Amino acid sequence: MPHFSESSKEKLATCHYDLQRLFNEVIKHVDCKIICGERGREEQTKAFEDGKSKVQYPNGKHNKRPSEAVDCIPYPIDWKGINRLYMFVGYVRGVANSMGIKIRCGADWDGDFEVKDQTFDDLPHFELVKTK
Repeated sequence: MPHFSESSKEKLATCHYDLQRLFNEVIKHVDCKIICGERGREEQTKAFEDGKSKVQYPNGKHNKRPSEAVDCIPYPIDWKGINRLYMFVGYVRGVANSMGIKIRCGADWDGDFEVKDQTFDDLPHFELVKTK
């Protein structure tokens, strides 16, 4: 059975409880790596400057404590394996839905199941959606 490395566990521990619950369920079935949970000022500034984020500190969901966003990618890591990344996104969305956890992902920011209307792809990104 897949399991998180210590590094992934440490990063996931910086995240909101619902994200921890979600990805602790995902890892039971799909081997994956937590790339990022909470980001400080320096990390967020670098992500923004490198074009990996569209928001500056402290406006990102990664900048909250606990983090309301997590970046996760399946093993084996292949940044060019777009179809595989989309399948992983679909799997995570399905697990989240079954657990009653509302998320939004960087593969479909507006949640309309249409990926061709994206202006910024961030396939490993998952964030909580606040419900009213």
